[in-house]
Amino acid sequence: MCSWCWAFKPIWQKVIVKLPNYINTKYLLGGLAPDTDEPMPEKTREHIKENWKRIQNAVPETEFNFDFWHSNEPKRSTYIACRAVISSRIQHSKFETTMIEGIQHAYYLEAQNPSNENVLIGIAEKIGLNVKRFKEDLNSTKVNNSLKNEIELSRMMPINGFPSLVLSKDNELIRIGISYLDDNYIINQIIA
Repeated sequence: MCSWCWAFKPIWQKVIVKLPNYINTKYLLGGLAPDTDEPMPEKTREHIKENWKRIQNAVPETEFNFDFWHSNEPKRSTYIACRAVISSRIQHSKFETTMIEGIQHAYYLEAQNPSNENVLIGIAEKIGLNVKRFKEDLNSTKVNNSLKNEIELSRMMPINGFPSLVLSKDNELIRIGISYLDDNYIINQIIA
């Protein structure tokens, strides 16, 4: 549910295609905002809407459906979406990116609220997950602990925000600079 991650998606897809076969990718969830049922304060809503506009100016191909802000009761709660990614990954690794894409598509293009469990269950069904198992995992202690571990690991990485890329090479973690417009900028750092 990170809007800059949504803007980064097209370049990241180009990077993945160009990565040498010997490089493996692993996604790590950063958490962003803990669970809450409280409506998002108006000040926070305005801040996020303005951020979406800044992103569109910086990365013009990025689309946002601003109807989200009128058709939902936004919550500053992203951990449940993170747990949905982990719950999908548990069923099969191929579902990890499919769930991420489903959440992003629902949120940014369809103006659905992925802070709501029913939206995430709908995505799980749409991408072909075992929905009963997904529901059980989504609210399990095991998945919640996995999320806590990923958040803690991300905090130990040489990063200061999301999206971030870190290359593990010779037991060293190397921060890779991000570009939202130039995939070669990223590739050249990785294969250097």
